[in-house]
Amino acid sequence: MSEVFLIRGARIEGASAADILLADGRIAEVSTGLSRAGATVVDADGLVALPGLVDLHTHLREPGYEASETILSGSQAGAAGGYTALFAMPNTSPVADTAGVVEQELALGEAAGYVTVQPIGAVTVGQKGERLAELGAMAHSRARVRVFSDDGFCVWDPLIMRRALEYVKAFGGVIAQHAQDPRLTEGAQMNEGSVSAELGLAGWPAVAEEAIIARDVLLAEHVGSRLHVCHLSTAGSVDIIRWAKKRGIAVTAEVTPHHLLLTEELVRGYDARFKVNPPLRRDEDVQAVRAGLADGTIDIVATDHAPHPAEAKACEWHAAANGMVGLESALRVVQHSVVDTGLLDWADVARVMSRTPARIGSLDGHGRQIAAGEPAHLVLHDPAAGGTFTTDDLHGRSVNSPYLGRDLPGSTRWTFHGGRATWRDGSLTPPEERAS
Repeated sequence: MSEVFLIRGARIEGASAADILLADGRIAEVSTGLSRAGATVVDADGLVALPGLVDLHTHLREPGYEASETILSGSQAGAAGGYTALFAMPNTSPVADTAGVVEQELALGEAAGYVTVQPIGAVTVGQKGERLAELGAMAHSRARVRVFSDDGFCVWDPLIMRRALEYVKAFGGVIAQHAQDPRLTEGAQMNEGSVSAELGLAGWPAVAEEAIIARDVLLAEHVGSRLHVCHLSTAGSVDIIRWAKKRGIAVTAEVTPHHLLLTEELVRGYDARFKVNPPLRRDEDVQAVRAGLADGTIDIVATDHAPHPAEAKACEWHAAANGMVGLESALRVVQHSVVDTGLLDWADVARVMSRTPARIGSLDGHGRQIAAGEPAHLVLHDPAAGGTFTTDDLHGRSVNSPYLGRDLPGSTRWTFHGGRATWRDGSLTPPEERAS
């Protein structure tokens, strides 16, 4: 029998405090003054209880790039950050473009046991953009794939994109587009603007993102299918999504924590921790994506957790890899950028970091209300804590975080996945210790 937990006095989604009883993998009861003989009591006074976080955009690197991350190490990083479900992007080796690969990833996630790992399938074979991958086979495999993306590459050919949108309609799937016109970004090193001109680095224009989004929302409208826009980063992109939603187009969009906080000014130090795709943008863009998240134009926050070995970042800027790790810091950055600034409350955080990503990805059992009978996936977060973010806060294989040395508010205290404590008062709990 699994361990029984009695969480005392947690503020559910930041509202009134209540006790939460977890037993047999589910939330058994939510009330005040609860008691249960033999239960492990968790003092949650001052803590915010949220449904377990769901990341629709994670790079777990396995199979093929285990020096950067494995499904196990990425799952541990997720648990430390309050996540109970991770959607694994397909840019692995081999690429996750067949039923066999996505089923392998699913099995590795189940074996790790820290979070639910849900594979994302590639849109095209090898992510080469030339012909559709086995979308139907992946959708009907044991992995039950519903999200497809060539993330890292744009599905640039409009005919391929149209066919993909048409195909996934049959099983309620969604195409998650990496919006980057490849011709407009050849050799690009950072956001195009006055800072890139001053530094002499090739610029990455906002229109390279915005033009693809504009094309794809029209294709989605024409086909009558679902489109999801990955890591939206510009003010113009927010305007296009806002227009498309008013038009009734079935489009959703995500923003990363780093695009909610960091700007292109950080590139001045040539520290490759700040090199990312899409690039860090202007402060005006940061304010626009915050506003877009607050008014519902942007649907979710997704990490784009992208681990790399040290040598991929400890080199010249132009040779460095794009990407940042972000699972352990995401909730703290969201608190800093949009909660403490008054743009969102904790119920909104539950919506954009749990409920809506689970809905977009058609992930059963996650993103539910904290209520009796629901699966016991939840996180206890201490908004009054905080401190300097260091490598001690990182639990994956890579340390390419842009927040090292930065003060961030908040602290994840407990994470429960299926009623089991995967992150317990600041420490990972190995599966053998969680078993009884």
